[in-house]
Amino acid sequence: MEFVFLAYPSCPELHILSFVGVSLVYGLIITGNILVVVSVYTEARLRTPMYYFLGSLSGIEICYTAVVVPHMLANTLQSEKTITLLGCATQMTFFIALGSADCFLLAVMAYDRYVAICHPLQYPLLMTLTLCVHLVVASVVSGLFLSLQLVAFIFSLPFCQTRDIEHFFCDVPPVMHLVCAQSHIHEQSVLVAAILAIAVPFFLITTSYTFIVAAVLKIRSAAGRHRAFSTCSSHLTVVLLQYGCCAFMYLRPSSSYHPKQDQFISLVYTLGTPLLNPLIYALRNSEIKGAIGRVLTRNCLFPEQ
Repeated sequence: MEFVFLAYPSCPELHILSFVGVSLVYGLIITGNILVVVSVYTEARLRTPMYYFLGSLSGIEICYTAVVVPHMLANTLQSEKTITLLGCATQMTFFIALGSADCFLLAVMAYDRYVAICHPLQYPLLMTLTLCVHLVVASVVSGLFLSLQLVAFIFSLPFCQTRDIEHFFCDVPPVMHLVCAQSHIHEQSVLVAAILAIAVPFFLITTSYTFIVAAVLKIRSAAGRHRAFSTCSSHLTVVLLQYGCCAFMYLRPSSSYHPKQDQFISLVYTLGTPLLNPLIYALRNSEIKGAIGRVLTRNCLFPEQ
């Protein structure tokens, strides 16, 4: 059994235009996130928990886009835009797993900022390298476990005769739209998985920032308050982008499914968010900006002989 994607443009001229546009964005995504990863792991001054989590986030973003975008590029140039049942399940498994790991890691980063601002004297003792590694691994494993459960459930359901997916890739809402069994249990199962992957981490982030704001407001100097908030502003911007799109897509009833609208939103969190993440952190963080500049200088202007 194969599925056919219907969201790709039918005009031949648009095929080339779409391919070039997506290729350009994908190249920028890979370049930006690789620069962040290399900067974090080669610059001694960035070997702190906050930057370790940032490097891990960029690494996940690279894998996250690699699950979907190369297949999208191939489909753009092919006449038959199909995917096998197993391929669809595999793509959805890793897409949901890495997307969930992204959400969990953003919650971990919020906790890191909470400890740094609210308990600065205990921060070196609490946020050790071992704990940081365990938190990143736990985020990825939790995302994979949650994804396997959800995908196994979805692909155990009976599909209708139609095999047309009104989307660019195998995402949960368009694939669930092909399921013939109409039951609130199916919809609620997907909603529970979405709550665990999106709502729970967002609640933890909100709780962390509630304590952070309360602690920052107690700082008497305006410069101290500005410095504390500036370390969190980039993270908050990324959180709002990521969770806004994911909540819109997954935390809603299937009756509100609109293919065209969902296709646009999916492009935002598949291409837009991974592209903006390194830009946001680089532009709003002087240390990251300086580290990226030094990496480019060493490897481009003065490469090792």
